[in-house]
Amino acid sequence: MAKRGGQTAAKRARERARQTKREAKQAKREARAGDTTSLSATSEAALLEEFARLSADYQTDAVSHANYIDERRRILTELGIESD
Repeated sequence: MAKRGGQTAAKRARERARQTKREAKQAKREARAGDTTSLSATSEAALLEEFARLSADYQTDAVSHANYIDERRRILTELGIESD
């Protein structure tokens, strides 16, 4: 009977270790998710629309190449596609 109590205590200790590890992983995931700047769907849609207008203006030579590159970089950075 004493043997059974030792097994139960060891099982509880393993379960506590698993739970602690699980909580640490979850906290790490949440921290990573908090680090990224997630855009709302409307903000993302507005940026994509702005990029479409910029591209159209560039195609018709209404925007200079340098301005197009600068604005494109800004928009893509805000979308999280490109980094500075």
